[in-house]
Amino acid sequence: MRTIKTDTLEIAFFEHGSPEGWPVVLSHGFPYDIHAYDEVAPLLADAGARVIVPYLRGFGPTRFLSTSTMRSGQQAALGKDVIDLLDALGIKKAVLAGYDWGGLASCVASALWPERVAGLVSYAGYDIIDVERLTRTYQPSLEQAVWYQHLFQQERGRECLSLHRRDLCRILWKQWSPSWAFDDETFDRTAASFDNPDFVDVVIHSYRFDFGNAAGDPALANLEARLAEKPPIIAPAITIDGKQDPLKPGGTADHAPMFQARHEHRVVDCGHNLPWEAPKDFADAVVTVRGWDA
Repeated sequence: MRTIKTDTLEIAFFEHGSPEGWPVVLSHGFPYDIHAYDEVAPLLADAGARVIVPYLRGFGPTRFLSTSTMRSGQQAALGKDVIDLLDALGIKKAVLAGYDWGGLASCVASALWPERVAGLVSYAGYDIIDVERLTRTYQPSLEQAVWYQHLFQQERGRECLSLHRRDLCRILWKQWSPSWAFDDETFDRTAASFDNPDFVDVVIHSYRFDFGNAAGDPALANLEARLAEKPPIIAPAITIDGKQDPLKPGGTADHAPMFQARHEHRVVDCGHNLPWEAPKDFADAVVTVRGWDA
């Protein structure tokens, strides 16, 4: 494991493959961590990539540099973290790939800093959050699936995540990936990342900001204003849906107009945790989109 400092964070990350390889950043989601890419990273390294797998803010050994920095989990923060990591590593342009929060971060970075993105792999679709839309209801089946997001709007949700983070997150793993048979060792290896001292604050802020129930970091207001305009993504992109994912009913094929360069949409027979459930499919998407830019 390595660490590197940005203006805000000391980001912990693992690196695989040759330092001279084509760079790709793999960003994990909530409630997961870098182990989601344990099988993907070697496949990409064998394909000639320099694979960088960071712990997101609030996860694992990644730490804020200052106690006064807002523990924001908003989308502009997550996207900017990816670009700040590239800056710190001296990487001008990289393939960005991710799912859940990591897909969000990769889409935000691609939309706001397209000159830094050689290609994008996003599960699922154009994953930038429409904060205004989240102030209105969805179908009851989806509202039921995102019960945890509703819980987090209340202080009892903060308490629940603080006291029962492992139990809560394990329930989410099972609900979101109904056919994925993971064992205790697999879960516990990732759950250690939830012990980060900022985990609860970052997670709670993320979902409250998304629902319009928490103010964002003032330093990121301009970026959020740009995201509210729904900027298209002009980097080459492959988007992926999981057939069994309860969080994406109907899939995201209708997001295609948001991608203005070469774009391909794929569907994989898996749940929400795509890199772990279907690592070869995820790696193939990364290699393919990189080939378009090469």
